[in-house]
Amino acid sequence: MSHLLDQFRFFKRKKGEFSDGHGETRDESRDWENVYRSRWQYDKVVRSTHGVNCTGSCSWKIYVKNGLVTWETQQTDYPETRPDLPNHEPRGCPRGASYSWYMYSANRVKYPKVRKPLLKLWREAKAQYPDPVDAWGSIVQDPIKAEQYKSKRGLGGFIRSTWAEVNEIIAASNVYTAKTFGPDRIVGFSPIPAMSMVSYAAGSRYLSLIGGVCLSFYDWYCDLPPASPMVWGEQTDVPESADWYNSDYIIAWGSNVPQTRTPDAHFFTEVRYKGTKTVSITPDYAEVSKLTDLWLNPKQGTDAAVAQAFCHVIIKEFYLKQPSDYFLDYAKRYTDLPVLVMLEGEEGARHAGRYLRASDLIANLGQENNPEWKTIGLNSDGELVSPLGSIGYRWGEKGKWNLEQKNGTTGAEIDLTLTLKDSNETCKVGFDYFGHVDHPHFTSVPGEAIQQKTVPCKTITLADGSTAIVATVFDLTVANLGVDNGVGGEHVTDDYNDATVPGTPAWQEVITGLSRERVIQVAREFAENAHKTHGKSMIIIGAGMNHWYHLDMNYRGVINMLMLCGCIGKSGGGWAHYVGQEKLRPQTGWLPLAFALDWHRPPRHMNGTSFFYNHSSQWRHETISAHEILSPLVDKKFFPEHMLDYNIQAERAGWLPSAPQLNRNPLTIAAKAKESGKGVEEYVVDSL
Repeated sequence: MSHLLDQFRFFKRKKGEFSDGHGETRDESRDWENVYRSRWQYDKVVRSTHGVNCTGSCSWKIYVKNGLVTWETQQTDYPETRPDLPNHEPRGCPRGASYSWYMYSANRVKYPKVRKPLLKLWREAKAQYPDPVDAWGSIVQDPIKAEQYKSKRGLGGFIRSTWAEVNEIIAASNVYTAKTFGPDRIVGFSPIPAMSMVSYAAGSRYLSLIGGVCLSFYDWYCDLPPASPMVWGEQTDVPESADWYNSDYIIAWGSNVPQTRTPDAHFFTEVRYKGTKTVSITPDYAEVSKLTDLWLNPKQGTDAAVAQAFCHVIIKEFYLKQPSDYFLDYAKRYTDLPVLVMLEGEEGARHAGRYLRASDLIANLGQENNPEWKTIGLNSDGELVSPLGSIGYRWGEKGKWNLEQKNGTTGAEIDLTLTLKDSNETCKVGFDYFGHVDHPHFTSVPGEAIQQKTVPCKTITLADGSTAIVATVFDLTVANLGVDNGVGGEHVTDDYNDATVPGTPAWQEVITGLSRERVIQVAREFAENAHKTHGKSMIIIGAGMNHWYHLDMNYRGVINMLMLCGCIGKSGGGWAHYVGQEKLRPQTGWLPLAFALDWHRPPRHMNGTSFFYNHSSQWRHETISAHEILSPLVDKKFFPEHMLDYNIQAERAGWLPSAPQLNRNPLTIAAKAKESGKGVEEYVVDSL
């Protein structure tokens, strides 16, 4: 009976009638339910992405109602790439799923704002001068007026303006600056193109069209790893994240994959089901640590010491103790380890100099094309040869640019020598060691500033009849890592527990706080896997490694480790840098758009770090002298003390783009040259 009564009350409520419990009924609107129902109604679904700096470019279904985004869900129509690889979807993260909230957030700036003193001056000037350029000039040419708004910078005080008004202010100030001082005094910063290539191009194209200067973005973020172009001459040509799934051993080093690579993280988690071992190296117990079999937590900023100890173990166990045929072949073919280096200085003060070149040898060793750019190795038959692939083969001849174990002169197959131990010559070579420095900027570890180590070498005859002593990069590397190469001498060891020798697992433990046993374990596992799989050991590396003064050493230590294990260029191996998700496929068409190359060339570029360091007087507050970080092997009298001097030298030599280039308006140079009766080229040279 009670069940039937409940049903009756339910139907009465549906009809809009409601009982108050005392036998009386009344009508009540149920319109409030429509609010909830309409929340999930929409007019259309469009495909889009959200342009933030994660560069994941995830595809989203965007639900639109009355022109407003109501919510979003992940697209699920990504194509399958191949049967043995997981789908790329689902791609997305909580940040993308809440992006519509960000779009309509009360905290979002929706209108242009200008500092009140400047806006007041502008409106007064516009009332007096009908020409906007004259109006701007009346403000900046008056010291009192200029001081009124410049003195308020950094103090807030913004008020709402309109787009028309701020566009006029910007345009007027740019025209005035270009006419008065030159277009190269207009400098802009357009954020990373990987976020949105067209959005980036909006700013950079405008600057390029008016002759302004485009500042770089990576270096100012501490985001571009300089070690990559140092070693390879390119930025970060790395695999896409799906290649993680092809790896058999992965180290996530300074890369918090679930947080910063959220759309790609599933490849990292899924590959573990294949048996791939994962290791995380990060000072904090980051999210990625819970996804790995092993977590190493070195002290912040000491990653280079960890990498050096890894390389120490790899060199000793896989090159000297039980050589890996795969590693040896890879090193000879694809690295500079067999290349000869000239040792400079006299006995007792000898140190590594430059590469030996074909131009140093009799008859250029048969190399007439760019002999000064061709490096030399020692063939297994004892002959000096120029192997294919060095930079001198890049121009002036065809078909010799690839790294092949062939004699560049005869084309014959060669087998380069890694070590010169069979020459029965040795010499002491000085290696600089910075770990000993007693300075607040450095970690002090006992040792000498210059460590003399015994290195296998060979005496050769040069083109002028003189002799030179050379060593292979490999033998120098072994010595630098503190590994006993069997030739004796100081500052090398066969004992991993010797903390007095730089490079050993025990030495790094003093600096990093990381257990030497763990370092030995990971180095062995990483190299053993690479040996067995021919390079399928990978390091996913992140920006956390970049934000240190000596960031290039962090990266180069990792790069050395990967090259020693034959991982670079191998699917499932190498380093998977965080910019691997950026693939500018339409770059050829994008460049004319972004830098107005369809109108003129070249555009004006300058690296942001040098610009702000110089032009905002940051150099005046420098606390470190360059002499403090120079190698003790060099004569400091030939090197300036201040950091800015090195920047200036690079600019004058043409190595580093810099703006403005001249101390006068470039728009006036042609007219000034004509007045002087000289040609433009002659006038500029004389003026310089």
